[in-house]
Amino acid sequence: MDNLLNSKNQALLITICARGGSKGVKGKNIRELAGKPLIYYTINQAKKWGRGGHIVVSTDSEEIAKIAKSFGAEVPFLRPSDLASDISAKIPAIRHALLSSEDIYKEKYNLVMDLDVTSPVRTIQDLENSYSLFLEKKPKTLFSVVAAHKNPYFNMVEINTEGKAGVCKPGKHFIRRQETPKVYDVNASIYIYDRNFLINKRNINVISDDSIVYVMGDVSRTDIDSELDFKFIEFLVKDGIISL
Repeated sequence: MDNLLNSKNQALLITICARGGSKGVKGKNIRELAGKPLIYYTINQAKKWGRGGHIVVSTDSEEIAKIAKSFGAEVPFLRPSDLASDISAKIPAIRHALLSSEDIYKEKYNLVMDLDVTSPVRTIQDLENSYSLFLEKKPKTLFSVVAAHKNPYFNMVEINTEGKAGVCKPGKHFIRRQETPKVYDVNASIYIYDRNFLINKRNINVISDDSIVYVMGDVSRTDIDSELDFKFIEFLVKDGIISL
């Protein structure tokens, strides 16, 4: 498998999307966490892994671009403003990064691995394992998940039009959680896309008719969307519970 992986290096583009605006945590992509800008950790992981032909940061911010370059990432273009608003979907931004990179580097990438800056709790082995899984299964998309704490078949409810509460997934009655189907939370850390899927403009969601998941450890579930999330990750790092 290792030889196969090495032969694919130049066919893999690694993207890191980091727009300038952020409402939940101001400037979170470059805010310092344990002495380093948050984006540093994702760039460093990608560099240490070493599989990608290029590590490209897609941003609309000159400041983020400068910092990303200082840590060894490439920023050969700035993301258009229409792909960097609060309501912009992420896949069009990744598609733009892929097509722009192919034009700039004069290379065609079979796969794109997108790493999220705000979900940095991942290991080099996670990158290797998810990539190997993608090469083995050959899906359209892969995304990382963690085991869910709540289960829609058992202890999650929704309210119907009459205001009554019921289990989200009605059907077979489960008395014990252990009997329910396994469900997962998307932890927004690792995404891998087949090129043909990504360049199709009709595709705007990572969950397709041919998607698989890569299951990560529970500690990697935190996606930094709030001050509390940021402080929690920083506590884990400073206390030596995790290493980024």
